[in-house]
Amino acid sequence: MSIISQERLAQVIDRFEEVEARMGVAIEATEIVALAREHAALKPVANAAIALRANMDELHSLEEMLEDSDTDAEMRQMITEERQELLDALPARQQQMQVLLLPKDKDDEAPVMLEIRAGTGGDEAALFAGDLFRMYQRFAMLEGFKLAPISSTAGEHGGFKEIIAHVTGNGVYGRLKFESGVHRVQRVPDTEAQGRIHTSAATVAVLPEPEDIDIQIEEKDLRIDVFRASGPGGQSVNTTDSAVRITHLPTGIVASQQDEKSQHKNRAKAMLVLKARIYEQERARADAERAAERKGQIGSGDRSERIRTYNFPQGRVTDHRINLALYNLPKIITGDALHEVVDALLSEDQARKLAALDDQPAGIRH
Repeated sequence: MSIISQERLAQVIDRFEEVEARMGVAIEATEIVALAREHAALKPVANAAIALRANMDELHSLEEMLEDSDTDAEMRQMITEERQELLDALPARQQQMQVLLLPKDKDDEAPVMLEIRAGTGGDEAALFAGDLFRMYQRFAMLEGFKLAPISSTAGEHGGFKEIIAHVTGNGVYGRLKFESGVHRVQRVPDTEAQGRIHTSAATVAVLPEPEDIDIQIEEKDLRIDVFRASGPGGQSVNTTDSAVRITHLPTGIVASQQDEKSQHKNRAKAMLVLKARIYEQERARADAERAAERKGQIGSGDRSERIRTYNFPQGRVTDHRINLALYNLPKIITGDALHEVVDALLSEDQARKLAALDDQPAGIRH
């Protein structure tokens, strides 16, 4: 592990103090919002830097006292013990600081569009998609996030063929970004008379919601169709043309919304989904261009990648990307213990980033 220099700590602290000073004089609303966001992100890093610098300064002072010939034997013994305690604690504090200084995904604080779709497995896949939705709903509540369904298509025997939800709160994408991919379930369906285990799947996509400055969509690039909303089996649920389908012509990406009775509200929700999908496509393109740099990192965003298996007969949840096996499936599938999987993925990601830093030549470390 590389050692963080006093100069690097000073840079962090100076930047935090500069942001605090600017917050006191800023008058433009956009600047105030940007400064508040940076201040919130920098505060834990600056506090850790201040504490680490104090430890390093104290260690330096103790070493100077040991070098002083006037220090008597009893005092020298006390100083030696205190110095050793600081030395023993220093590696963990350095590593904590390294983690805080790791480059962050600029979208980590962004709200997300959570899309869950039934895959292979028919009715059982739709039921599983419903289980996943409730798992994330509970997880969001425990994390202090707000999850609001945007649109859904129910399965014929329960669950969902598709459901899209908007999740907001502090650090939503940072917590959910490794959930994208194929989730597989192995269990005996209620409709299985022979007691045979079936395998079904559902796909999860976690799309960060872009800020307006991240993505601009011109009206001329949109085709907007309105039609009459209908329920399951073609049953009309609306007597007006309130459903909206928006197509982004340059990319061919489509978003539809019919859950609201108001065409205006349906259009607003469809635009939210459309922007998130366009932004995710752009992120995926940029990630593909950096594929060599990302080798070895935990995958995120690839909906075709099988990432996790929920094996009910064995009570086991396996995340295939990090070879994690947990035997508390009932609590994970209800969302109460999903944090154990999320935390393990984030810890592995941090460890790999730290290892990558240590592999860099000293001259290009930051």
